[in-house]
Parts: sequence; C-alpha cells; structure tokens
Amino acid sequence: MKEPKDTQPMILLIDDDENISHLARLYLEREGYCIKTAVRGDEALAVFRRLPPALIILDVMLPGMDGWQVLRTIRQSSSIPIIMLTAKDETFDKVLGLELGADDYMTKPFDGKELTARVKAVLRRSQGTDQDKPDSLSFPGLTITFSQYEVYYRGNRVEMPPKELEVLHFLASHANMVFTREQLLEQVWGYDFFGDSRTVDVHIKRLREKLPDCEPYGWHIRTVWGVGYKFEVK
Repeated sequence: MKEPKDTQPMILLIDDDENISHLARLYLEREGYCIKTAVRGDEALAVFRRLPPALIILDVMLPGMDGWQVLRTIRQSSSIPIIMLTAKDETFDKVLGLELGADDYMTKPFDGKELTARVKAVLRRSQGTDQDKPDSLSFPGLTITFSQYEVYYRGNRVEMPPKELEVLHFLASHANMVFTREQLLEQVWGYDFFGDSRTVDVHIKRLREKLPDCEPYGWHIRTVWGVGYKFEVK
C-alpha cells in the first residue's frame, strides 16, 4: 500500500459501517490519498471544520445526524465536492442528494475501483485541472470564472457546488450549441461517471433557480425538447 503523500488531497470518509469504511479506505489509500474518518454526522461536521478536506464521501444513514442534514449544513458555507453513499438504489435518494448539492452518488455495496474512479473525476474537475477551457466568461449580468469557481449574477456572488458551475461554464462557453444529456454527462462528468441522464436535469433545474429572470439580459438556459439543453444568447 502506498504511503499517503502530503501533496495528495485529504478525503473525509463519513460512514458508520466498518466494512464499507475499510474497503473504501483500502482502495483510496492505495492511490495515495490521505483519509480521515468519522462515524457520526455531528462528529463529521467537527472534523470538516477543523481540516477542511478536499472531498467528502458521505453516507446517508448516520447516527446523531443523518447524511442529508450534514450535506445541508456543509452547503450553507462550502462548495467542497461531496459524493453521497446510499444503501437504497432508489431514484428519490439520488435526486434528493443532487438537489441538496451533492456532486455524485454511489449505491452500496459498491466496487472499490468504481469509487476510486469517481473520486478522481470529481477532484480533477473541482481542482480546475481541465485545460482547454476559457477561464472567464461574461454576459450581461453574469460572470463565470472557472479557475476561481466563482459565479456573479447581477453583481452578487452565487454559491454553486462544483458540478453546477461546470455545467453552466460548459454550456456558456458553447453558446447557442445544443447538447444532449449524454453529451453533457460525457463532457462535464467525464468517462469515469457512472450515473444516468436525470443527473443533468437536476443540475439544470438548480441553475435556473439560482439564475432567475435572466431572459431580459439576452441569455437563458433553454430546453430543446427531445434533444437536450443549450445556453441561448440572443
């Protein structure tokens, strides 16, 4: 097993299932990540505030404070990447997690290699290591700065989890081009993503809620029925 390197991202793993935690830690430490663990929701928040980590893997069912409460609390102050773990293979849990601001989700039991692939993909994008992208985009009332992961709308900063910002930035950097849900999954989440197209719909919905009444500015995120979405600029 590789020794964790100081330069490697620190990951906070929050799960009260000893077997799951052991499996996840085994695979992630093998890749050189530094892993901190917590078994309770309230404990996890204390660890998060003390570190903070580069990424969180968060189980839904936790003692003390469940994963949904932990996610809501973290999202009040931070856009740190979060991957949710759920024992239920139900659309409701997946959509709820995404709507609350999670970046990805996995259903337990999971394959360790798949978890590692998801962690790498989320960290790669959250750290802004994708190269061939314009860094700053400006439209009337809207400024997106990819390297800083900042969005300003009507002069006010809009808090967005990394994936929401990445969807917005990708669409805006290809203004008036239509992309299918599958293309957006490929371009934004990458080949390592194992989700389904409903993930895209959830992120588009949240973007529209955070950028309301934008049409008078001459742009909006438009649904092209039967195809997908585009950032339409008039």
